[in-house]
Amino acid sequence: MKDFFQKLGKSLMMPISIIAAAGIFLGLASVLQNPDIVGETFVSFEGVQNVIGFVRSLSGSLFGNLPILFAVSIAIGMARKEKPTAAFSAVIGFIIFHVTLEYILGLNGVTAETTSIDYLMAEGMSELEATQVNSQYETVLGIFTLRMNVFAGILAGGLVAILHNKFYNVELPVAISFFGGKRFVPIITTVAVPVLSLAMYYIWPFVGGAIESLGNVIADSGLFGTFLFGFLERLLIPTGLHHILNQLVRFTPIGGIAMIDGDQVVGALNIFNTALAQDVLDFDLMSTATRFLAQGKVPFMVFGLPAAGFAMINTARLGEKKRVKGLLFAAILAAFTTGITEPIEFAFIFVSPLLFVFHAFMAGLSFMLMDLFNVVIGNVQGGVIDLTVFGVLQGTATNWFFAVIVGIGYAFAYYYFFKFIITKKNIQTPGREKLDEGQDVEVKDDGHLGETIVEALGGVNNIEEIENCFTRLRLVVKDANVADEQKLKNTGAAGVVKIDDKHIQVIYGPQVEGIAQKVKGVPGNEEK
Repeated sequence: MKDFFQKLGKSLMMPISIIAAAGIFLGLASVLQNPDIVGETFVSFEGVQNVIGFVRSLSGSLFGNLPILFAVSIAIGMARKEKPTAAFSAVIGFIIFHVTLEYILGLNGVTAETTSIDYLMAEGMSELEATQVNSQYETVLGIFTLRMNVFAGILAGGLVAILHNKFYNVELPVAISFFGGKRFVPIITTVAVPVLSLAMYYIWPFVGGAIESLGNVIADSGLFGTFLFGFLERLLIPTGLHHILNQLVRFTPIGGIAMIDGDQVVGALNIFNTALAQDVLDFDLMSTATRFLAQGKVPFMVFGLPAAGFAMINTARLGEKKRVKGLLFAAILAAFTTGITEPIEFAFIFVSPLLFVFHAFMAGLSFMLMDLFNVVIGNVQGGVIDLTVFGVLQGTATNWFFAVIVGIGYAFAYYYFFKFIITKKNIQTPGREKLDEGQDVEVKDDGHLGETIVEALGGVNNIEEIENCFTRLRLVVKDANVADEQKLKNTGAAGVVKIDDKHIQVIYGPQVEGIAQKVKGVPGNEEK
């Protein structure tokens, strides 16, 4: 089970590394298109803004298509062999998953048109009811489907990986043998994934309904409701259901009802934006809405998560710090500037439930404290841009300084808690694959390193699967006991770990990627 979750965590690093870089570009683009920061003159330069807008669109597209990136990366990471076939099948599986849902929804008269807020209100629903229904659906790759976000990618990719590992080498009768082996994987994917879609069609609405019920509890529970909102908003990140919760508080009576300039305004974000446009700002009115907006995110996005990122860097093995810094510095910058937190969150939420729950609890506490201190910082992102534009620049009446004071405390809390738990529980955050203490790695490549390692492992016929993480060559063998540990150490390995009779890990350090390719290059190992 531990090996399974380590593989899962490693698989998720591929899309995380991409969106970490994209987050920086997205953050810079949003700053350069904000007249409150760069001025109206710069924003008026059409040619420059077109280029910036293009960069923003490209970066945003990666976040918008994160579910399919997860599906492909999980299939690649979890597949034992024939990984390109697994990736190809994952794309097919992901599309079929959502096409099936779209078809089933259509049979029941549920389409993008019939779930639009305007249509539902014209049918007699209240704005709250219409928003609740509308928020349960989304469009993915042009396909109308249930709102499941990256959870759909994880489900589809995981199922494809299971099917792939079971059937990639299946032999069919001679008459249809052409469709055997790796060609059979996309075929069985096409058959099996609709069953998963059918199951989720019946299961997922119950989950969405539970979120709606919690929304009503949040509206009537004062400070505890604010805490509950922040806690659930983070806890639901992997499933995408946080969008439902956000929609409810931003655009329905759950987020508040206010009379502004003679008009009734409904929803936290609507109230804030309408109040902000008035000649005289009513901070008391705005504070009733902003308790669900950016202010609750500032302490953990601007201060807490960056500190967690530094904790993960500092707990990485010495030889891995440079690589981990490249990944996490980008993620830290994205969270700090714009509140794009997925690159950091996905680095730990799937490998440590304890860190994930701690993070969700601290998010809830952050929202509650900002409400308690009557902070007034609107908008929805929560990065330093929102803190500056909607807090600092609006004056001390926003009580923005409480967000900074609490945030400093959050930085210490996140850093030391993450550092303690990661080291105490040996959490497999990026760069946590350790070498044996007191030993240095000096790989001895005489031009036949791959052959030497294979021979020490008992030969090609003893090796079933070859993988690697940041520092270790991970092998599945028929009999681990025939491996010659001393001979492996003579190649420069810092250590050999026999997990059980079928699993061996050989520790080589950062050079392991190239070493794994040499081992796979030995005749007979090409597809292992």
